[in-house]
Amino acid sequence: MDPAIILLFIAGLALLLKGSSFLVDGSSGIAKRLGIPEMVIGLTVVAFGTSLPELGVSVIATFSGSHGVALGNVVGSNIANIGLVLGLSAAIYPLAVSQSAIRRDIPITILSAALLLAIAMTGGFNWMAGALLLACFVAFMAY
Repeated sequence: MDPAIILLFIAGLALLLKGSSFLVDGSSGIAKRLGIPEMVIGLTVVAFGTSLPELGVSVIATFSGSHGVALGNVVGSNIANIGLVLGLSAAIYPLAVSQSAIRRDIPITILSAALLLAIAMTGGFNWMAGALLLACFVAFMAY
């Protein structure tokens, strides 16, 4: 393997680790100053922090014309997050889930997957689909 590729990989990994540290520290500090509970801060920062690398890959792939890579990255990330993280956590220790989360979050998760599937089946991945998905995301975060 080319030593330059290995060096670039190590440099990228180091920058990713340092950048994620800045992201977590900065966003946690801002949220604490705004009086947001620590549990909400933790969950939100973890959610955004783990999604930012996928966002970066998807944006770069889209601008370089590799739309399939962007879509596969999103779908694969969701499968990994739900299947591996949730499944592994539940296998190690039983997860307690509130009834309100079951009534609210599971239907929203299913609806978002169905919306993504509907967009994919119609071949309608364009700026309007992106705007719709972004609006749904903003609405859910505001909710």
